[in-house]
Amino acid sequence: MWSLRVDLAGTSGAQNMAVDQALLEEADRSGAAFLRLYRWSPPCLSFGRNEPALQRYDRAEIERRRLDVVRRPTGGRAVWHDAEVTYAVAAPVAAFGSLRASYRSIHERLALALRRLGVAAALAPDAGQRTAPHDGACFTDAIGGEVVVNGRKLIGSAQMRLGSAFLQHGSILLDGSQDAVSAVSRRPSAVSKATTLREILGRPVSFSEVADAIVATWSDAVTVTAPYRLLPPLTAGFDSSWTWRR
Repeated sequence: MWSLRVDLAGTSGAQNMAVDQALLEEADRSGAAFLRLYRWSPPCLSFGRNEPALQRYDRAEIERRRLDVVRRPTGGRAVWHDAEVTYAVAAPVAAFGSLRASYRSIHERLALALRRLGVAAALAPDAGQRTAPHDGACFTDAIGGEVVVNGRKLIGSAQMRLGSAFLQHGSILLDGSQDAVSAVSRRPSAVSKATTLREILGRPVSFSEVADAIVATWSDAVTVTAPYRLLPPLTAGFDSSWTWRR
């Protein structure tokens, strides 16, 4: 049984991460499963949980540009969140098997949703042992199990576990680029291999179009319940001291 929430009005990076964290904690507490689709307003730069942000990115330049910035509770590398559909899945680990299995299973569902829109989405082959995260945007390259189109990364995801539950969230790129990450990096980063739905389909693709396809795909396999109710998110855990802790 899944609870669905589609947030059409974007919120800040801190608010978005607080809601995702709250979903993870509720999944661990109750055994419930949640699917959330949302936006960011204003656009936001996010760091992975363990990224050495002070070493990799120019804080003064980020502040000069007045960029919203947050550190995610999950791992991975930096992402520029703007023209995208962001998804979050918080669920019991037992419902999906291992964390690796859940990573692939969720991506398979998302790829199926995108194929409904005419996108030749597939999962990147497993190349064996993963390398340690390096400088640059999350979309610089794809690892096994991520969603790609013609070898180019379309969805960037990250995951974490808390007790008996896990959170996986990620960005489905509608348009734009990850150039903002390079613009505030202290060292040159690798060229992004990302692609967008606008580039693939040759037309603008709306948030609602993608969200509807994802919900329809989830509905084929599970019962989607009424939207869940959460207390207003507490953003203190995702303030600047957390974002710039390392």
